[in-house]
Amino acid sequence: MTGEHIDYCGYSVLPMAVEQDMLIAVEPVETHTLQLANTNPLYPDFSTSANNIHIDKTKPVWHNYFLCGFKGIQEHFGLSKLTGMNCLVDGNIPPGSGLSSSSALVCCAGLVTLTVLGMSLSKVELAEICAKSERYIGTEGGGMDQSISFLAEEGTAKLIEFSPLRATDVKLPSGAVFVIANSCVEMNKAATSHFNLRVMECRLAAKVLAKHKGLQWDKVLRLEEVQTQLGISLEEMLLVTEDALHAEPYSREEICKCLGISVEELRTQILSPNTQDELTFKLYQRAKHVYSEAARVLQFKQVCEEAPANAVQLLGELMNQSHRSCRDMYECSCPELDQLVDICRKFGARGSRLTGAGWGGCTVSIVPTDMLPSFLTNVHAAYYQRSSSRLALEKHSLFATKPGGGALVFLEA
Repeated sequence: MTGEHIDYCGYSVLPMAVEQDMLIAVEPVETHTLQLANTNPLYPDFSTSANNIHIDKTKPVWHNYFLCGFKGIQEHFGLSKLTGMNCLVDGNIPPGSGLSSSSALVCCAGLVTLTVLGMSLSKVELAEICAKSERYIGTEGGGMDQSISFLAEEGTAKLIEFSPLRATDVKLPSGAVFVIANSCVEMNKAATSHFNLRVMECRLAAKVLAKHKGLQWDKVLRLEEVQTQLGISLEEMLLVTEDALHAEPYSREEICKCLGISVEELRTQILSPNTQDELTFKLYQRAKHVYSEAARVLQFKQVCEEAPANAVQLLGELMNQSHRSCRDMYECSCPELDQLVDICRKFGARGSRLTGAGWGGCTVSIVPTDMLPSFLTNVHAAYYQRSSSRLALEKHSLFATKPGGGALVFLEA
């Protein structure tokens, strides 16, 4: 709904689970072998020893996401000599669509492993383990996708807060539905450096802001920590950002001068391995997006709680602001997403924005219920019918959804 690219900066987010899901049928076996199969022929079978898990960060192939969840549980309990499993994976979440199919697979694998081993954890603990274990594949995410996967409840969105992880119900307004539309541009977040570069730009912005305000910058990792330590509002943080950071990209040398460190220290002690060779960083734009988006999350929740007569209009405007910020400040949109957002607004959406990491994937729009049939017809004609490749994917690409539930285990009697 709102809160794009701010979970890894320490800020609360406001997602809802869609009704699409990921299913894994599992059978424990005595062989200590993990045998993975997928109902989709695009994803080849895979087998490996349950006690020698290797995840290749350079190849975001489907089974590696399963291995992340498996390894997360294994390491949490410090287990060796694990039982084997035969697993069949099925799902109807479009891959690379920004609807978190990869995180759904990590979470599903974690839950399956936990169940087969006969161990138990709370939903919050599971979410935290799965958020951490997805980093085995090289994605420096923040935990929103994994948290909503476990903490979602049918019929309500959730405000998810971190450190400690907790979730609060947020009742969405009646009289409107949320519509997902897939741009049909696939983006694999582990296969690109865009996502991890944004994480590092936010980290560097936090450190430069902390240094500017006389805080202990070397201990600061997230933009939220700067605000908390200064004890000021998000609106005031935006003023500090305007004052302390410049809009031109920062070179490595300038960042090093700001922080009083060497380029080698920057590369090895602050940047992640896959961003060590980046030469320029946009700190002002990223910080401005994060602080303004964090404020929009709180405004969105407030509108839902107060439920004024024009709630749908107000939520729509917050979603439109969010997309503008993602497009212009965070630069995580793409031409097709921008075109789709414009089409959705043209045909009746009160607000429309990219959802997920961006650089492809889906939009989410808030649409008055009585306009839904004409909205779907017109968006279909304007975006999908004009391209045979989009038309082929359209069945899973344009749909209204309401808040779905979180992860479940079904045991055969």
